[in-house]
Amino acid sequence: MATAVAEAIETEEHLVVQAGTGTGKSLGYLVPALRHALTADTTVVVSTATIALQNQLIARDLPRLAEALRPLLKREPRFAILKGRRNYLCRNRLDTAGQDAEEEAELFDPRALSSLGRQVQRLHSWAEETLTGDRDEIVPGVSDLAWRQVSVAANECMGAAVCPFGTECFAEQARAEAAEVDVVVTNHALLAIDAMQNYHILPEHDLLMVDEAHELVDRVTAVATGALNEKAITLAVKRATRLCDIELTERLSETADGLAMLFTDADPGRLDHIPDALATAVAAVRDAAHGCVTAIGPDNKNDPEASNARRLALAALGEVHDTAVRLLESFEPPLRERQDVVWLTKGDRQAPALHVAPLGVGGLLREKLFGDRTTVLTSATLALGGSFRALAAQWGLGRERSDEPPTPEPRPEGAPEPEAGQPGSATEGEPRWRGMDVGSPFDHARSGILYVAKHLPTPGRDGLDPRYLDEIAELIEAAGGRTLGLFSSMRAATQATEELRERLDFPILCQGDDSTGQLVKEFAADEGTCLFGTLSLWQGVDVPGPSLQLVVVDRIPFPRPDDPLASARQRAVGARGGNGFMSVAATHAALLLAQGTGRLLRSMTDKGVVAVLDPRLATARYGGFLRSSLPPYWGTTDPDVARAALKRLNGAVPV
Repeated sequence: MATAVAEAIETEEHLVVQAGTGTGKSLGYLVPALRHALTADTTVVVSTATIALQNQLIARDLPRLAEALRPLLKREPRFAILKGRRNYLCRNRLDTAGQDAEEEAELFDPRALSSLGRQVQRLHSWAEETLTGDRDEIVPGVSDLAWRQVSVAANECMGAAVCPFGTECFAEQARAEAAEVDVVVTNHALLAIDAMQNYHILPEHDLLMVDEAHELVDRVTAVATGALNEKAITLAVKRATRLCDIELTERLSETADGLAMLFTDADPGRLDHIPDALATAVAAVRDAAHGCVTAIGPDNKNDPEASNARRLALAALGEVHDTAVRLLESFEPPLRERQDVVWLTKGDRQAPALHVAPLGVGGLLREKLFGDRTTVLTSATLALGGSFRALAAQWGLGRERSDEPPTPEPRPEGAPEPEAGQPGSATEGEPRWRGMDVGSPFDHARSGILYVAKHLPTPGRDGLDPRYLDEIAELIEAAGGRTLGLFSSMRAATQATEELRERLDFPILCQGDDSTGQLVKEFAADEGTCLFGTLSLWQGVDVPGPSLQLVVVDRIPFPRPDDPLASARQRAVGARGGNGFMSVAATHAALLLAQGTGRLLRSMTDKGVVAVLDPRLATARYGGFLRSSLPPYWGTTDPDVARAALKRLNGAVPV
């Protein structure tokens, strides 16, 4: 992998690398990255999806490498971590936290505000001792509401030149440090903001390492998604009240009421066509917000407090206005030609909101990330269905480079044909790249069994079938606990937890009982304990050793049929003549399955069973595509074989 990365740097060609758990992939890209940074006197950016990996790189991998490579390079490499401005304490905001807290508190549930004052006071004390102002250093942490009182987004910052605390700004200090180092570690969200919103937070760089690249599309999509709701409008009104005529802010406040009334009777879900009344309401928000923006006078830089109030008001008003404009414009093209999808969310614990998101981010990534730099994308799970094509298509990459004339790749049964404009079809102007799979140090076929419960019924929508619960109970009994249960919904995880706690003697932890980190610690500390949960556990659990010898997956994790973004993307692929189900739903499921089943083997001595209870993995036509996306475990559909293997590992029967 290190050699391939070095060659990609030399040839300025993008590289996609699948590197399984235990390969040391961070070293595989950091060594050539550090050499390039020092020999070319430039900065390399490393982007990750999770805080855990960022901390690993900064606290362990980079310090060890810097010391080891010092004799081979002209000096010891330097590195730093850089996050979005919202992650750093703002001293100016802290100075006015009490005033803003009183105003903003009215927008939230009063029951959640009882500890707000104490948390803000903690932040005042912490501000006197912290050297970085980084939110992740606060232990225990504070609520999002409390943190908002002492931080600002990039569009709310008045700028270090005019801020009374500009010389002490933590965010500016972090940016200054990042500009002087060889390697900057950041996250996918900040990478997307830097690339797409033209804030230029990151230093200039010609080499980008994207670790946990399977998360890139979702993180970029989240950054590119806008939301319009009553709370956002009301906050904009409060921030603009002192700067605009009362008639203008009252008009904007009335649009919030009108929008809320329409939300009351509207059904949640995707909107292919906007009703006239809703279009009128959104247009009223747009126009009222624009009226307030134009009424706010010029910046008075001699009055920092007034300048700050103006900046905060313009940021809130601009967000409301721009989202309303985008919502209305998204409906203008014919349905088949639209680039955005709009949907309404509402629920018992969720305030109604209109959302707008791009159908795809490949074009954005191709233009903003891959256009003028060499990019290395790596993860333990990138080859879905035995090919990089699915994810490369989502990233906007072109046809994979080959030194030989292109020949058709063998496709697993059910895998989609490459579509026009996607990898596998030559499209003018698309970035060229090559892929490689460096394999895994694990012998999956000797260390793990993939058991598919072919005899069970196809999962339904009315909760877990009693036969599924019986199957899980028998497997846990055979394993002696030691089970990670990965469920497709919180409802299923809760049902399994409640019913099996009554039937089994093993402790069963359920996501939501405590913080995920604490639950994983408890699970790892007691070999007899089981842990059940949903999405974050599919990708966030790293428990080597005997505490985890059975991974149970209740069903293939397809996106929900009513998921507005996934369903719109699926329809868009179909409109171009492709297989929307395979390109969107099956690819989504394959990625999650690969991540989830990869929880089993985390060290060279680990052994165990992955039990997928959904029979479609063995019987459906797309099952071959999904199975070829998983680690190459030894496979069986015989429950007796799976239980016997677990009993041997548990020591219940002689080996």
